[in-house]
Amino acid sequence: MITTFLDNLGLPKSCELDRTIFKKMLSDNVDLDVTDKKALKDDVIKIKWTHTLKPSTINIEAFADSTREYAEVAILSVELAKPDRAKRIAGFIHKAIPYPTLLVMAHGPQIAISVADKRINQADKSKWVVEESWLTQWFDPSMDDTAANAFMAECHISGLPFTNFMAFYSALRDRAIAMIAATRTGSYTLATPERTENNIEHLHEIDRLTREIGELKAKLKKTKQMAQQITLNTEIKTRKDAIMKLESLMR
Repeated sequence: MITTFLDNLGLPKSCELDRTIFKKMLSDNVDLDVTDKKALKDDVIKIKWTHTLKPSTINIEAFADSTREYAEVAILSVELAKPDRAKRIAGFIHKAIPYPTLLVMAHGPQIAISVADKRINQADKSKWVVEESWLTQWFDPSMDDTAANAFMAECHISGLPFTNFMAFYSALRDRAIAMIAATRTGSYTLATPERTENNIEHLHEIDRLTREIGELKAKLKKTKQMAQQITLNTEIKTRKDAIMKLESLMR
């Protein structure tokens, strides 16, 4: 399934790398906590640096300013034994790679795509900071799924800007965020850059409200008082209504 997605990108053969990244490389280059180390050891089967996009392999210029340096784009595949900690794994892989990175996570026939915003560490210009990373929902690229099909079609390089690697990668990022938004709206729609930023805020707010609903439901299970049960149910409904409103704003 990884190959299906990678082939769909339409990258030239000059970008192929096919280099294995050993787990030790990650543990040596990133500060991993106990849970990270367990996820790397138990959940990751194989990591490959499948493609490298740089001026010598594709006709796209590097980008650099005082905040970001996008000299090239890395594409990695990550085969997982189980998907539960995929977001955590994607997070520390993004930290380990000094370039904007597209991760194709795979578990069985399904894949999920991860992207991240990275900037230069102003305290140490030789290092970088991952501002935020995203992971799409899992999908089977060989199945006839409307949202997944639209997402994959939008990811073909013929529809991406070749201005520089910042523009190229930002376009991929926006497509991944649109795919995540599709889980809330029911359909894949590529938004303008401005609307994408608004959708990011909406998704953050939905995540916060979802966590609060979980906490309120936990309290509801424990309480025996009718008045408190009514209050908690009202608070849960208020948050569910707020989520529905945010979802409508992303359509």
